[in-house]
Amino acid sequence: MLLPKAFIFDLDGVITDTAECHFMAWRILGEALGIDFDRSFNETLKGVSRMGSLERILTYGNKADVYTNEEKVRLANEKNKAYVDLVSKITKEDVLPNILSLLQSLRNKNIKIGLASASENAFEVIDRLGIRHYFDYIADATKIPNSKPAPDVFLDVMHGFGFESTECIGIEDAQAGIEAIKAANMFAVGIGKKSELIGADIIFENTEKMTFDLVVNQWLKGQN
Repeated sequence: MLLPKAFIFDLDGVITDTAECHFMAWRILGEALGIDFDRSFNETLKGVSRMGSLERILTYGNKADVYTNEEKVRLANEKNKAYVDLVSKITKEDVLPNILSLLQSLRNKNIKIGLASASENAFEVIDRLGIRHYFDYIADATKIPNSKPAPDVFLDVMHGFGFESTECIGIEDAQAGIEAIKAANMFAVGIGKKSELIGADIIFENTEKMTFDLVVNQWLKGQN
């Protein structure tokens, strides 16, 4: 049976859910800047880099041109400090349902496992979850030129493995992430609502319903 050579995972919303931590940290910064936004707007920040998210928030609050680049870096760092404090409470119990089983299945089948996260804290989060040993390659977000929906982070992992895009499967929970996977010419697995994951090749409502066999069987259909 033909199998893919690599599964490349996003982090937030796919392996663990730190979205609430991001939301709370951005809200703290937003309040300090006099910019109030709700969870609906926060959804537009999914999969977007730290600086990209800050730019969206400033634009939303009509303050895009108020701060210098140096000040924006300082603001982004303030948000990150708040986020790191919140995420420090993450434990092994915070791995999303069925993910450990999937990671072990991939390891047993000698399929490479990669992480393509926009988070600069990905290494710390993976360590706190106790699952770094499963990953063969973790993209360093600080070295990725363009954030999602650009394909750069997925291409970085693919090139790290030395595989072709058609041999890789990407897994995301955000529209920007799905667009990044497809821009990299990979098979895209979406986690969440169909209406929010346009372009995904297969979609699961949550990680608990995602299985290796369902993903690979759908991937195989595209190989014929």
